[in-house]
Amino acid sequence: MITLRRLLPDEWDIVAELIYRSTNEWYEKNLNHGVFTGPTSVARIFPEVYEAMDPGHCIVAVDDTSGRLAGSCFVHPRETHFSLGIMNVHTDFAGRGVAGLIFNEILRLADEASLPVRLVSSALNLDSFSLYTRAGFVPRAVFQDMILPAGATIESASGMERVRSATMADVNAIADLEMEMAHIRRERDYSHFVENAAGIWRLSVIESANDPGTITGFLASVSHPGSNLLGPGVMRNDADALALICAELGHHMCGGNTPVFLVPTDRPQLVQELYRRGARNCELHFCQVRGAFTSFSGVVMPTFMPETG
Repeated sequence: MITLRRLLPDEWDIVAELIYRSTNEWYEKNLNHGVFTGPTSVARIFPEVYEAMDPGHCIVAVDDTSGRLAGSCFVHPRETHFSLGIMNVHTDFAGRGVAGLIFNEILRLADEASLPVRLVSSALNLDSFSLYTRAGFVPRAVFQDMILPAGATIESASGMERVRSATMADVNAIADLEMEMAHIRRERDYSHFVENAAGIWRLSVIESANDPGTITGFLASVSHPGSNLLGPGVMRNDADALALICAELGHHMCGGNTPVFLVPTDRPQLVQELYRRGARNCELHFCQVRGAFTSFSGVVMPTFMPETG
């Protein structure tokens, strides 16, 4: 039998190893490369960040006979939705319906709260795609995972002079912009980035050229041995998106990092400009939603740390 419960503080290393090994095993088997490098402890970023942001919201599956953790998933309740986070099942428990048990519990919690559920899932993993779409999730947007090669020179972009670091005074305006353009709200996420107690976050905003002080875009990023990513971000137009992407890439790549960033496929001019600057694709992802959805406006850039829809 498998029992579901919440992650305990003394199990962070166990769930980190589960995430590291099960994720790498899938990518190595199907795409010939891993995601994580170095010691398994780099994946502690998941319990460390998510227990700081959403304490008590990681669901784990435990094998009653052995007491071992068979699977885990982080879930993020927000003002407007539930976000379904990284889900992993230990290979020793494959075929026992562990993912389905965890998944159904999350859907039950969301239904109890009368909120839609959102996730960003790999377009290359047909097993997870099938799991989600069978449960009523609908792919609503497609994103190209892009990366610049190590050592690439970051060209400047028009508008970068209007990019600055976000402050706590900006958080409400950032949340308002995301609500307007992406139709979700998660204000405390942005407070967490600005506070940056872990020392791994950046959050930048770009102000309007015609109305200084008015925020027309924002882009967060994380720099950690277990996660180098740009996002989440929302911008009113391609030009603001490019300025923010270049500003964040310039910061990260001067330190030797090569972060991945997700660009919506329905912004062809932005995609073509990134290609021109040397960006290449490394994966594809879907925004999938179970429940109410309103189409995005402007440029919406999701991420996996923290997960967003």
